[in-house]
Amino acid sequence: MHPAPSLILFTVLSGTGFGLLVWLGLGLAAPVGVAAFMLFGLGYALSGAGLIAAAFHLGHPERALKAFTQWRSSWLSREAVLASATMAIMAPHAASSVFAGTPLPLFGWLGAVLALVTIFATAMIYTQIKAVPRWRHWSTPPVFVLAALAGGALLAAQSTLALLLMLALGVAMVTHWVIGDRQFTEAGSDTGTATGLGGLGKVRLLEPPHSGRNYLLREMVHVVGRKHAYKLRIIALATGVLIPVALLLILPLGYATIALALILHLAGMAAQRWLFFAEAEHVVGLYYGKR
Repeated sequence: MHPAPSLILFTVLSGTGFGLLVWLGLGLAAPVGVAAFMLFGLGYALSGAGLIAAAFHLGHPERALKAFTQWRSSWLSREAVLASATMAIMAPHAASSVFAGTPLPLFGWLGAVLALVTIFATAMIYTQIKAVPRWRHWSTPPVFVLAALAGGALLAAQSTLALLLMLALGVAMVTHWVIGDRQFTEAGSDTGTATGLGGLGKVRLLEPPHSGRNYLLREMVHVVGRKHAYKLRIIALATGVLIPVALLLILPLGYATIALALILHLAGMAAQRWLFFAEAEHVVGLYYGKR
């Protein structure tokens, strides 16, 4: 699929923001006063920026409010509802920490649970798509959840927790790639099943369905070379996990080290998320001879 910058920004920034809110809500980082204002403000800003980026990815951003109405059947709608609920319920905990210097643990814990479920809902938007076999597997949600929690732990300056989460994230990323590479083949989809003519013999395309580019080719059929994909996987794993972990283990712990690890981690997650979309083999590509 087309790796739109808005989707990359949404999944990386929003996930990191909600990951930070998880740790702030649980009290693992319990700032008060100005520190609380900065950390809660950062969590809300990243979460909100990601959601705004997602809204502008829609063909009609002005209709974004309609996303809230389909929560019974749509993970996208559930994510929108959960994100709003997280921010609303976390608000008393944040406000009391900033202005009264007294956290409200009940609101914090409820907000943390909702933030975690919001991250999971984001992952499920992609996991439930039957037309993309690479995503429709149990290995997809752990990548989203661990990336968000690791980034949030770095923002909360929880270096040991961030280190452990990034190591788990590295395992989840490799697992997702290994399983994903064989998902399309194991799904059994080919030109014959796509056209319903497979029972007559081997089906091949005589000519393309369209003479020019269209929406399906632009959004659903993106081909990335296998050699380039492997290089980008190495870059994503190295910058998103291995180098930040090495920095936290080798350099003296401090805000400068954590900030550098965070920058590298986010860059690696941007590369991983670009690949996540670019390598998604949508079955509609079978009609165009792209699979």
